[in-house]
Amino acid sequence: MQLTELLNAAGVNASRRGADARVVRLTADSRQAGPGCCFVAVRGPSADGHDYIPAAVAAGASSVVCDAGYRGPLPEAFAAVADTRPAVGPLAQALAGWPARRLTLLAVTGTNGKTTVAHLVRHVLGACGRPAGMIGTIGHDVGSATVQAANTTPGPVELADLMARMVQAGCAAAVMEASSHALDQRRACGLDFAAAAFTNLTGDHLDYHGTPERYGQAKARLFADLAPTATAVLNRDDPAWRIMAAPTAARVVTYGQGGGADLVARIAAMDASGSTFDILWDGRRAAVRTNLIGRHNIANLLAAAGLCLAAGEDLDAVAGALCRPIAVPGRLQAVPTGGPFQVVVDYAHTDDAIANVLATLRPLTQGRLIVLFGCGGDRDRTKRPRVARAVAGQADRIVLTQDNPRTEDPQRILDDILAGFDAAARARLTVQPDRREAIRLAIEAAAPGDMVLLAGKGHETYQIIGTTRHPFDDVQVAGEVLAARAGAEVGP
Repeated sequence: MQLTELLNAAGVNASRRGADARVVRLTADSRQAGPGCCFVAVRGPSADGHDYIPAAVAAGASSVVCDAGYRGPLPEAFAAVADTRPAVGPLAQALAGWPARRLTLLAVTGTNGKTTVAHLVRHVLGACGRPAGMIGTIGHDVGSATVQAANTTPGPVELADLMARMVQAGCAAAVMEASSHALDQRRACGLDFAAAAFTNLTGDHLDYHGTPERYGQAKARLFADLAPTATAVLNRDDPAWRIMAAPTAARVVTYGQGGGADLVARIAAMDASGSTFDILWDGRRAAVRTNLIGRHNIANLLAAAGLCLAAGEDLDAVAGALCRPIAVPGRLQAVPTGGPFQVVVDYAHTDDAIANVLATLRPLTQGRLIVLFGCGGDRDRTKRPRVARAVAGQADRIVLTQDNPRTEDPQRILDDILAGFDAAARARLTVQPDRREAIRLAIEAAAPGDMVLLAGKGHETYQIIGTTRHPFDDVQVAGEVLAARAGAEVGP
């Protein structure tokens, strides 16, 4: 495909153009440039792709797409557009043959719950006979394989490639977690979502967005970009639903466990084995018995139901699918202990998420609630004392450790967290920076009836120290500690 043809197919207008050139591949990363490649220079939060145009051309890039205001060196074949950020998506889709248009696209955004909702949507659509791919935190399921995820929401070029693989594998739909970073950076441009859901909005990512208002506005962009024929599925139990509804031209469907919502859950029972509730929708009622526990998971189930209903599925079919057992890696994942206490691994790493998980586990705990947690480095520092207060509010014993310190001083992370503990909480606190040793301490402290929560890393199989990912899996480490404990109890 020629550059001019690609621009036309993508619907991207160029204010200036050079010579034409054949394009066989597209990239926004100069390190991946080569012969036949079109390099799109994108201004990012920490680097400007326009500074790497010479490197891309030196690597063999046959053409360049840049911002109209750029006046630096360019190859003979180039196109200047108003803003390359929203242009990359349509260009990538057009070069791949617009795979997104051959899929029913669904999205979910919010601080917490995105991964669980995405898994539930894929689960329900599959049960309804519509194979669905999934793009998200744990990995990208393209129907025939699972691709490791570097980001919750990949860049536009990778998105187009993933969707092309989904189409090839026979997927009819795709559900995508839309992170605030991705929405702010316009990674989802060129995607026409049939429906998008909002889960909740709590304090997070202020290191990137700066203020809670800008964080909310980034989430709201997903709904602002929906077509009038699409559906916005919004959590009425979260006050921020109005922020999401304000800019959208789409049909708004609210869900919730309280009054006033369009899609309602009437809870009948919740226990250690799951939850039972009725879904009320459009004058109809359907019963659900799920293995997922906690009010926050009922909210996730409603969000998934809303997306699937918006995609055209029947209420009874959706409810029936939600009754089938499902496990989401690293989300309230039980580790077999072989003893009279429980160990659970969960990805909760914000104050709201941890509060929800602890509120779920407390009534299921006969003895003490032992909580191990830390906070990630090079991330929002303001949430660290809030997370500490959330843990202190419900934990009987606390083990403070490292999460992913990245390039930040580990002691500074711990000090930020410690600032959130009062004297009473500090009396129940053990600080052990080494996460493996901290897990050992937490599990060895467990007595009959106790519940041990290993929070923060969930599904992750690595720990980022500096810029290196070291193998580390909370579930695996917990299993090793439990095996050693069992061996010690049996004795020689």
